[in-house]
Amino acid sequence: MSLAPTPAKINSLDPRLANQIAAGEVVERPASVVKEVLENALDAGATRVDIDIDSAGTKMIRIRDNGSGITPEDLPLALARHATSKIGSLEDLEQVRSLGFRGEALASIGAVSRLSLTSNSNPESSEGRVAISEGRDMAAQVKPASHPRGTTVEVRDLFYNTPARRKFLRTEKTEFKHLEEVVKRLALSRFDVDFTLRHNQKVIHQLRSGQSQSEMQRRVATVCGPAFMEQAIYTETGTPELKLWGWVGLPTFSRSQGDLQYFFVNGRVIRDKLVAHAVKQAYRDVLYHGRHPAFVLYLELDPALVDVNVHPTKHEVRFRDGRAVHNFLFSSLHRALADVRPGVETLPEGTLDTAEGDRINTLTGEVAPVELTQGGLSWGGGQQHAVYDRPAAGAGAAQMQSYGSLHPPPRIEMPEQGAEEDIPPLGYALAQLKGIYILSENAQGLILVDMHAAHERITYERLKSAAAQEGIRSQPLLVPQSVAVSQREVEIATEYTDVFHKLGMDVAEGGEELLLIREIPVNLRDSDVEQLLRDVLSDLIEYGSSDRISAHMDEILSTMACHGSVRANRRLTIPEMNALLRDMEETERSGQCNHGRPTWTALSIEELDKLFLRGR
Repeated sequence: MSLAPTPAKINSLDPRLANQIAAGEVVERPASVVKEVLENALDAGATRVDIDIDSAGTKMIRIRDNGSGITPEDLPLALARHATSKIGSLEDLEQVRSLGFRGEALASIGAVSRLSLTSNSNPESSEGRVAISEGRDMAAQVKPASHPRGTTVEVRDLFYNTPARRKFLRTEKTEFKHLEEVVKRLALSRFDVDFTLRHNQKVIHQLRSGQSQSEMQRRVATVCGPAFMEQAIYTETGTPELKLWGWVGLPTFSRSQGDLQYFFVNGRVIRDKLVAHAVKQAYRDVLYHGRHPAFVLYLELDPALVDVNVHPTKHEVRFRDGRAVHNFLFSSLHRALADVRPGVETLPEGTLDTAEGDRINTLTGEVAPVELTQGGLSWGGGQQHAVYDRPAAGAGAAQMQSYGSLHPPPRIEMPEQGAEEDIPPLGYALAQLKGIYILSENAQGLILVDMHAAHERITYERLKSAAAQEGIRSQPLLVPQSVAVSQREVEIATEYTDVFHKLGMDVAEGGEELLLIREIPVNLRDSDVEQLLRDVLSDLIEYGSSDRISAHMDEILSTMACHGSVRANRRLTIPEMNALLRDMEETERSGQCNHGRPTWTALSIEELDKLFLRGR
C-alpha cells in the first residue's frame, strides 16, 4: 500500500542562490558577459570600446568605454537586481529603444565571478568610483578610484563559485570564437563606434569608426571577409513604416552553412524564423540546392511595432504584423536579386547612393561609377546596342525559342576599333567550345558562358512571366477531397480563403475538424494535394503567407524550361550565340541557372596575363 507523498514545505530561496539561478539565464559562457557589458556601453553612448580578454574570458574580461558613465550615488544600484536606467514604465517596455534593459546583467555576472565596476560621469574630472562584488549576497563595496569619463567593467575568475558550470565550458579556442562573434555582431550594428579586441595581449581586431559608404563597406569586409564584399550587392528600399538596407551576397557566393548571416532590427542582431523564411524564399530561385545565402541586412521600423522582450538573451523578436514584415522582406530581396544580371546591376527605384555612386563591377571586380541611362544602370556610361533582331519575348511553352532555329540577320554589327564603350557587358561571341561553352570577348577580356544553363534561365523566366500574366488556372474535382485537420487549421483556412483562391485552390469548411478541397491548380493535378494543403496551412499559421504552390508551379516550369532549352553538343552559329548573350543581359537572375549554378564567368586581360607570366 503506497502512501501519499507529504507536501514539501515552501521556503524562500537564499538570495545568493537566487542570484546564481538568475545568472544562468544571462551568463552562459564568457561571450554572454561580453555581450551584456558591450550593450550597456553602447546604450551609454560610447564611441570607443576596448575589450581585453585573457584565456578566452575565463580568467579575465575587461571592457572599457568612453560613454556617459554612472553617477556615484547610482553605482551600488548598478550591481543590484531589477535596477535599470532604461525602463521606467510599461510604455517604455512596449517600445524598447535600448539594447539592454532587464536590469539583471551586472547582478548576474557578479553572482558568478569577481566583478569590479569603475565609472565616472563627470567629463571635467578624473575622480571616479569603483564598486566591487565577489559573488556575495552583500552590498557592493564602493570606494574612490581614478578614471576618465566612462566605465570599465572587469570580470575575473568566471564561474569560480559554480564549478559545475565551469565544467561545461569548451576549449579556449571554441570559447574565444563565440566571444569574437559577439564583438563582430555588435561592430556591424554600430559603424560609428571604434572597437578594439585583444586576446592574451594580442590585438585581434581594431575596427575604426566611419559612416560613409566606403567606410561601412570596409568594416563589413573586415568582419565578413573581402570575398563577401566582392560578391555582394548593396540594397536599400523602404516604405513609410519599414526600411531595409544592407548587403546581400550574390547566389554564387553561397555557404555550406548559415554562418555568414547577420540581420539587425533597429540595431539589435536577431535570429528569427520569420526573417529566415522570407530570405530563403527570396533566394529560392537562384540558390544551389543545400547551400545558404550570405547577407548583412538592417531592418528599421517603429519600436512599438516589434517586441524584443520575448527571450532572455533578446536574440528573438516578435513583430506586431509579422505577415507585413515577411512580405516586405521577401519582395525587397527578391527584387534586388532579380535585378542582378551581367554587367547591369539595377537596384529598386530610389536606392542608388548618390553620395558615393559606386558599385563593384562583377565582370572586373573593380569599382566603377554607376550612370543612369535610358535603359537603367550601366557601367561607365554608354548605352547598349542590340546586334540582332530579337525574337518576340513570348513565354508560353509553345513559344520557347530554340537558338538553333533562330533566323538572325546574316551579318553581325561589330563595333568600330576602339569603341569599347559600345561593347555589351558579355561582349561578342568568338567560338563554341566542345558544344557546351560560348567564348566571347568583351572590353575587359574573355567571357565563358554555359549555353544550356543560360538558355534554361532565359526560358524559365519567360515561362514564369507568361504564367503570371495568365494567372493560375484551376480545375474542379469531380468529388471534393476531404482532409481531416485541427480546429485551428479550419479557422486559418476560413480566414485565408482569398489567399487559397489566388493560389488556384478552393478550400471549404466541411466540419469542425474537416476541410474540403474542391478545386486545385491544373498543373498540380498529379501532386499530393492533401500534403500540399497541410504544408500551406502550416506556413499560414507560422508566417501568415505561403509560397508552397508557387514553388511547385516553378518546379514544373523549371522542368519544362530544362527540356525546352538548347542542349549540349548542339552547334550554334555566331549570330545565334550573340542572340543568347544579349538575352542574358536583359533577363532577370541570368547569372544562375534554375538550379543555382553559375551561367557565366569572366577572365580579365590582367588575369590572362598572369596565367602566361606576361609582364615578368
